[in-house]
Amino acid sequence: MDKTLHYIFDPLCGWCYGASAALAAVADRAGVHLNLLPSGLFAEEGARKMDDDFAAYAWSNDQRIERLTGQRFTERYRAEVLGNRQQRFDSALATLALSAVALTAPDKELDALKAMQQARYVDGKDITRTDTLVSILETLGLAQAALRLQTPEAELLDTNRARMDQAQRLLQAFGARGVPTFILETEGQRKLLHAGSAFADPQAFAQELQTA
Repeated sequence: MDKTLHYIFDPLCGWCYGASAALAAVADRAGVHLNLLPSGLFAEEGARKMDDDFAAYAWSNDQRIERLTGQRFTERYRAEVLGNRQQRFDSALATLALSAVALTAPDKELDALKAMQQARYVDGKDITRTDTLVSILETLGLAQAALRLQTPEAELLDTNRARMDQAQRLLQAFGARGVPTFILETEGQRKLLHAGSAFADPQAFAQELQTA
């Protein structure tokens, strides 16, 4: 029985980065299709300036995520991302980049998301910049997606909006507010999953999906 896991996320969400191992485990399982849906939570009206209070809050939260999941948040990230007052907390371009991958090489979207998260949280790079994102995509061999990101046309913009709208509809349907959110669909029936095991035991989370 084939299943689809709708994964609602934001590329600047630390908890979504914390769920990386669970996503990798799901992707390795037969019979479970992973559907990535960026929510736009930290884009447009959700974007904000990086100030001292927000940076301190983010770093404290990031340390909790690292303790729970083992995902690294480096001092370089703290200094060059959280410490950069010229860099906005805005996921719009990273979200658009992932939609470009979804259009041109959909089987590589999870790889692209992982590379963006690695660039930000480990290497301290600014993934709110077009040139940074283009470099990441080109390194992954996603030249078409990189080109589309540099010159976004109607198809990309419409696809990006449709993906965010779908994510928002699913969140509203289940009364979910934040990300990451996991919704399992089996034969047209959808169920909101508890995210706790995705952080604490990624392999068990993936196994539960396969046997559900």
